[in-house]
Amino acid sequence: MTNKIFFTPGPSELYPTVPAHMQSAMENKIGSISHRSQQFKDIYAHAVAGLRQLLQLPDNYEVLFLSSANEIWERAIQNLVQEESFHLVNGSFSKRFHEISGELGKKAGKYEVPFGTGFVPAEVAIPDGAELVALIHNETSSGVCMPAEEVAAYRAKAPADALIFVDAVSALPHPAFDYSQVDSVYFSVQKCFGLPAGLGAWLLNERCIAKAEALQAAGVTIGSYHTIPAMLSKAKANQTQETPNVLNLYLLGKVVEDMNKRGIDTIREETEAKARLIYDYLERSENFEIAVQEPAHRSPTTIVANTKLPASEINKLLSPFDMAVGSGYGNNKESQIRIANFPAHSLSQVQALIYKLESLGV
Repeated sequence: MTNKIFFTPGPSELYPTVPAHMQSAMENKIGSISHRSQQFKDIYAHAVAGLRQLLQLPDNYEVLFLSSANEIWERAIQNLVQEESFHLVNGSFSKRFHEISGELGKKAGKYEVPFGTGFVPAEVAIPDGAELVALIHNETSSGVCMPAEEVAAYRAKAPADALIFVDAVSALPHPAFDYSQVDSVYFSVQKCFGLPAGLGAWLLNERCIAKAEALQAAGVTIGSYHTIPAMLSKAKANQTQETPNVLNLYLLGKVVEDMNKRGIDTIREETEAKARLIYDYLERSENFEIAVQEPAHRSPTTIVANTKLPASEINKLLSPFDMAVGSGYGNNKESQIRIANFPAHSLSQVQALIYKLESLGV
């Protein structure tokens, strides 16, 4: 058994109540039930209802569960783009979504800024032919965050029939999106929801559904087993197309229930308070430098710092104290660290991490 606290950006620290819910799941043999049973339908409905409450999701939104956010990228392009998509790119994950569209044979346009840099809406020109506009709210690789209120600016600039997609993989449930300005938001559970990897949630509105149905009716191939109409027909019956990650779906419903008991306002306030502590420490540290220069674009949930000491050395120093931070992403593996600030991380744990880093002289 390990007591290590994982401040890694995903997989990350498990939500504190997960062990108890896991024990309950084992006692009730949740992993053995049929995904066509009433018991599973109840599990599915419970998770969806909890997410609707936590995220304050409007009634015109549906919730689909897939294997990961990566899969959602592919399904989105297959189902909703006949010819052209447009992507804001400022890091490795937004870049990968753009690449996937091209790999699927679409005309994939992009507006790209340097790694670690945010966007200025007034400088972005969205093509008239864009059917899907991919925004990156929280770039997990670089720690850049798009203020939630800026999403509306891209809705205003986009073609009237374009679909606005928001990557909130490492941010939700923190951002308070105006869902009337967005057509789809998606996330994975191994980050802010404090669960094991293997489940992605796709939130999409009636405009996405109508577009997929229109393309299908026109004879355009939008996939096979995972078309939006097919997945939606099962979702409305509280089911999935294939046998899903039943255990993770069960745990998601339980954790979301726990989060709703805390209240979304409390979760947001705690996230912002912990982020301030971490950024304040980085500003006074002699070893670290905040990687995102513009304060308005600094992520409150995935905090990235340049480091003089290699990231691996920092984790060696932290290891005897049962703590781990994330290394930088890709080419920045050793030159940066990433500190996750998720609902699973308590204020006292964040304070302990800062205290230990300071006492170690880093």
